[in-house]
Amino acid sequence: MTMLAKPSQFLRKMPALFSDMFDDDWFNLDNRWMANVPAANIKENKNEFVIELAAPGMSKKDLHIDVKDGALTISAEKKEETKKEEENYTRQEFNYQSFRRSFSLPDTVIADDIKAKYDDGVLRLTLPKKEEAKQKPAKSIQVS
Repeated sequence: MTMLAKPSQFLRKMPALFSDMFDDDWFNLDNRWMANVPAANIKENKNEFVIELAAPGMSKKDLHIDVKDGALTISAEKKEETKKEEENYTRQEFNYQSFRRSFSLPDTVIADDIKAKYDDGVLRLTLPKKEEAKQKPAKSIQVS
């Protein structure tokens, strides 16, 4: 059987066009959008939460940590300027790095006792839990 009309290239690619448009997760913050946001590890143990944030190349004075309205915000800003002058030319370069990252704090955290330490490019925050939120060992109840 012969085909009377061949579908055009455009019609054959139509499903792919719609797939690209509607199947993409527009709210997925992949590497294209998070290039300047440092990776974070969040751990929980029985007494505290620990947040580790990769911030290589920063110094302690570049880092700013704030707690306000139940949110923990970590930001950094680093500016560098180099200028080299020689007989026939001047070269001036600027470098600017910044990021801002926020985390919602659970009600179980004692915000006033959060501690931060920066060592070897890793910012480590310790968020202690309130006493009532700490995990307690299981209690065995005897049946009478």
